[in-house]
Amino acid sequence: MKQKTLFYCTACGNETPKWAGKCPACGAWNTITEQPETPKCAFKSGKQKNFTARKACPITDLQSDEEIRFPTGMRELDRVLGGGAVKGSLVLVGGAPGIGKSTLMLQICSRLCESSKVLYVSGEESEHQLKLRAKRLRVESASLYVISETSLGGMLESVTAEQPDILIVDSIQTLYNDALDSPAGSVSQVKDCTMALMQLAKGQGITVFVIGHVNKEGSIAGPKVLEHMVDCVLYFEGDQHTSYRILRAAKNRFGATNEIGVFEMRDEGLSQVENPSEMLLSGRPDDAPGTCVTCVMEGVRPVLAEIQALVVTSAGGNPRRTSNGFDYNRSAMLLAVLEKRGGLRISACDAYLNIIGGLWLDEPAADLAAVVALASSYLDRPVPGDLVAIGEVGLTGELRTVSQLAQRVSEARRLGFKKCVIPAHRLEKLGDFPGLALLPARNIGEAIRAALRPKE
Repeated sequence: MKQKTLFYCTACGNETPKWAGKCPACGAWNTITEQPETPKCAFKSGKQKNFTARKACPITDLQSDEEIRFPTGMRELDRVLGGGAVKGSLVLVGGAPGIGKSTLMLQICSRLCESSKVLYVSGEESEHQLKLRAKRLRVESASLYVISETSLGGMLESVTAEQPDILIVDSIQTLYNDALDSPAGSVSQVKDCTMALMQLAKGQGITVFVIGHVNKEGSIAGPKVLEHMVDCVLYFEGDQHTSYRILRAAKNRFGATNEIGVFEMRDEGLSQVENPSEMLLSGRPDDAPGTCVTCVMEGVRPVLAEIQALVVTSAGGNPRRTSNGFDYNRSAMLLAVLEKRGGLRISACDAYLNIIGGLWLDEPAADLAAVVALASSYLDRPVPGDLVAIGEVGLTGELRTVSQLAQRVSEARRLGFKKCVIPAHRLEKLGDFPGLALLPARNIGEAIRAALRPKE
């Protein structure tokens, strides 16, 4: 009898009865592959030995104790996790190959081994290679157990033998179940192995960290369904050609998802960046037109970011618009407002926006700084180096307030800035900030005149 096959989307895990060039669920092209159908065991009464019925109980009888958290040894990682790792949770750490996921996981073992037993399972490196990397990162502890294993059954046997408190799997794409015919890294293999790890975490209370590679589209390679199965999804972002890395949470059942952690890759491993604002503002040019600083909120942390703009006369009939780290549609809207309400003929110019440091600014508080940077480049008039612009820009050119404005202004003052352009109607509510001059503006015209230096 011919074995039945199904078609899976490697981007989202959707199953279809036939092949198609475009996935009907997520819209991705050329991601549907054919694989044998996983045999399903039907439940028959009295024939399933390992089946244990669980009795439902009233929700009022359940304990409402808070989850047990423990520090990982890295404050930046604890911040993203919501205050520390949770016992019995399943955490997925995703990122591009070579970004530093394995380095981060091995580094936290140094602190975790002080109070817990850690089992590090690697399917990509041998025990000797792990020893060399641990020696370079100065991770030495008798409570750290390492094994090079790709079989799910072998890994579960090691967990049963060692009884660890924390399990690290590097990576989920190399793990496979012998009972399945599909190769390692396929949709069925990764789904089955992740489900086994989830049962291990929930059933035995073991905290499990799973490393997953990210493909060129920026999603977890192979199955997107991993994000729905785990408790927390962390993305490790950054350019391999730069030394800074940003860790952010895409999903967190035990905390917020708007926090970020900043690291710097060095020869001895990842170093925490306690003050990311200073890192993002380092190397700023003096008296260069087209640059302005703003303050955005990453969770509860205010971060100063530099927005650079370049406006040049277009050589062709269709001006080019490009934005890096800033929403393209929002930048197009700001360009239209700047021409209509600001009186600048930008429609005949190429316009480029860039956010320094690899940040992605997705909140309206960065609108004013982007407008000031664009106007500065167009008029060829520099913005003072000690000026910050914070505010949302409306379609009529008016400035709207943003949340937590006092905290943003206080952060700018702490880092030595002397001037801050803010919406005029919030001036009376902010109070005094010694050493920082607040420049109120009602619209983008007043903001540009207050921010730009007079042309010599």
